[in-house]
Amino acid sequence: MNADYYFTIDLPGSAEYKDRGSKFLGYAFPVNDVLGFKERIGEIKKEHPKATHHCFAYRIGMDGNNFRVNDDGEPSGSAGKPILGQIDSKGLTNVCIIVVRYFGGTQLGIPGLINAYKTTASLALQVTPLVQRAILLPYSIQFDYTQMNEVMRIMKQFDCQIIKQENQLFCLTEIGVPRQWEKDIVYKLEQLRGVEWKKL
Repeated sequence: MNADYYFTIDLPGSAEYKDRGSKFLGYAFPVNDVLGFKERIGEIKKEHPKATHHCFAYRIGMDGNNFRVNDDGEPSGSAGKPILGQIDSKGLTNVCIIVVRYFGGTQLGIPGLINAYKTTASLALQVTPLVQRAILLPYSIQFDYTQMNEVMRIMKQFDCQIIKQENQLFCLTEIGVPRQWEKDIVYKLEQLRGVEWKKL
């Protein structure tokens, strides 16, 4: 993963795979946090209440440590890990994939299950475009209302993302600063008198 960018998906994707009567439905979603994932798995379980299994994997965040796999009753390692393997093979983060299985009466065996979950996850990712995003670093900026235009010009110039804004006599803004432009933005902010900023 390039230090300044990460890859993810913007839009949900879904795909279907069949093997010996069993039907596998794969759903890929962009998620920014575990709460977002929980909402998605809740929706899918509601949509498919009679499915035999709702297996999933997700990876969230930039450090690579926030991930989870779940086999949901399938033999250990036969569902969640192959799903996560597809997320990782494309170097993605902030992505979850849920694979719903309707059992068709024939046991697939562990190699068959691994193949089915891996293939379904792969197909779900193939139908949604991968996007490259700048890694954003959180900053807080405080400035006088009269400096709003100058500050906003810098934000726009360097593709900063406004996370939270409070405009009173003094403006307090939380922003995401693209890592590649961090030094340039800090330099520009230092040129503005009376503007206070700190890295969060």
